[in-house]
Amino acid sequence: MTNSTIVVPQPSSSSSDVHAASKAVRRAVDYSYGKQRADGHWCAELESNCTITSEYVLMCQALGVDLASKREGLVQYLFEHQNDDGSWGIAHDVDGDVSTTAECYLALRILGIATADAGLERAASFILTHGGLEKMRVFTRIFFALFGLFPWDSVPVLPPELILLPASSPVNIYAFASWARGTIVPLLVLFHHKPLYALPNGKHAENDWLDHLWRNPHDKHVPYAPPLGGILREHKVSAKSVISLGYKAVLGYETLTGGLFSPVRKRAVQACVDWVLEHQEPSGDWAGIFPPMVNGVLALHAHGYALDSDPMRRGLEAIERFTMTDADGVRVEACQSPVWDTCLTMIGLLDCEAGDARLSAPRQWMTKLQILDDHGDWKVYNTKGRPGGWSFEYANTWYPDVDDTAAVVMALLKQDPSSAKSDVVRRAIEWIVSMQNEDGGWAAFDRKNDKLFLNDIPFSDMDSLCDPSTPDIVGRILEALGILGDRRYEAACARGIAYLRKNQEPEGSWFGRWGVNYVYGTSNVLCGLMHHGFRASDPMIGRALGWLKSVQNADGGWGEHVNSYADRNLMGRGTSTASQTAWGLMGLLAFLPPEDPSVQRGIAWLVSRQTDEGTWNEKEFTGTGFPKYFYLRYHMYRHYFPLMALGRYVRALRAS
Repeated sequence: MTNSTIVVPQPSSSSSDVHAASKAVRRAVDYSYGKQRADGHWCAELESNCTITSEYVLMCQALGVDLASKREGLVQYLFEHQNDDGSWGIAHDVDGDVSTTAECYLALRILGIATADAGLERAASFILTHGGLEKMRVFTRIFFALFGLFPWDSVPVLPPELILLPASSPVNIYAFASWARGTIVPLLVLFHHKPLYALPNGKHAENDWLDHLWRNPHDKHVPYAPPLGGILREHKVSAKSVISLGYKAVLGYETLTGGLFSPVRKRAVQACVDWVLEHQEPSGDWAGIFPPMVNGVLALHAHGYALDSDPMRRGLEAIERFTMTDADGVRVEACQSPVWDTCLTMIGLLDCEAGDARLSAPRQWMTKLQILDDHGDWKVYNTKGRPGGWSFEYANTWYPDVDDTAAVVMALLKQDPSSAKSDVVRRAIEWIVSMQNEDGGWAAFDRKNDKLFLNDIPFSDMDSLCDPSTPDIVGRILEALGILGDRRYEAACARGIAYLRKNQEPEGSWFGRWGVNYVYGTSNVLCGLMHHGFRASDPMIGRALGWLKSVQNADGGWGEHVNSYADRNLMGRGTSTASQTAWGLMGLLAFLPPEDPSVQRGIAWLVSRQTDEGTWNEKEFTGTGFPKYFYLRYHMYRHYFPLMALGRYVRALRAS
């Protein structure tokens, strides 16, 4: 549906509808405050797939960390998430894959589960049916190589000398996205040392412990990329073929020299180690996410740091804080989301006009976490900006992000409009504006991080080595700037709006990089544009509203499967979920009256599915780490987004 004209219906809400929605709001508000922590903030589980927990097991095996007390819980968690066909997948209702299944299989074997176990037999059958361990992706190959289960010469690597390239070079560590950078630099140390760790059957450079999972265990030298000739035939002279040629040259350098005795190599490896140490937080964290943390401790250990050395001890303690133990077993989070959960819960409560003295503590808690340290990788390509942002996590001063910062600003302004003149908000807004890209958009963590050709190197198998501008983030920033209402930032807003006009999909939607997917992106954009003088009659707005209405499910809700990242035919299509229904509603409510039939049906879906506790159930993954490859289930998405939608609906009804 792409009609630009939206027909405004006559009011149709009954007093019973209003009463039901208001009752749902009160129950949701009570649930929210019931989950508030002692110091005022909120933080719920951030669930990912089983590779994170499996890699935790592999790290402990490599370093000799005793898992006896966690063994039963780890086994329980992994088996409870196994699919019926024996596989493990990257999200709920997503087919399993060889890499995820292989990592879970190896972790369970390390935990003492025998190959004859029925669950492992089904897993082995799945792996062999789908090509064997030969089909493992890059990061799984790396973990297996650490134990001699995969040859290092078949692992796509990057040389440590990469860290010596200046930021002005087309390829350098700061050309990679923050999450990739924090993961790659410690890997450069591992690629140099190529450590070998023991498994329960001993330490072997060519370990046969999992040979039964190979199609051909006698030839494990499986190239990850096709031969250069094949690439040239398929892509001719193109960016991909040039990148592949350059990568082949890098591999040739490694093969011929190994860099082992080169003074340059020695300096490069030490520079990598120094970078890792510099980027470690006092708490021990690296970037607040699991991959840089596990790679950080493995790299330092390979370089000679003992387990009881200060950086290793702090790093391992930080990783342990990511572990969770409850009735569902023992598992490890990929990240923790306290700032995000706190500011979005505050926004939900304030949208419901339920802000009271209980919001003083979270405001103070967030304010104290504003990052004013004059360091951070963002400064490499933003030399003029002053710090003032927030990060997503408890401890991550090196990587504040504009999405969290905009959401915090919105929470502060909604609670106290006079804070627009405060130093806290001023510093935050100035930092956000300084991070605007040349295309008018904003990315999450960096400026000018848009060298997409890097995704063509064989090392990149998730298409996520860069952090370019995305509409969902631009929408949130426009919402924050619109609520602020400071005319000094009109030029920045105009550039952001121009970016959105240029990047609207033909169907009328916008892409959602950090939430699934087009429903999320479209909702964010509409919620932002409503503060900048737009009306439903604007063709851009009309097409977006029309698209949202066209993908509303028959049951009144909205849903979108994670596979929409790979298949445009699934755009806006999927089982209705609480979070996605809320996004659809907020997008419509930005420009349509609460009496609109689509709004009424969406509200009815939320009201009818609220639990006795006052919240909603949602097993689907509606958060995005890396599109197509890594998804997240925020356990509070099912609550604070419906809280926002219901609050805005009730307020709109009262206003009308």
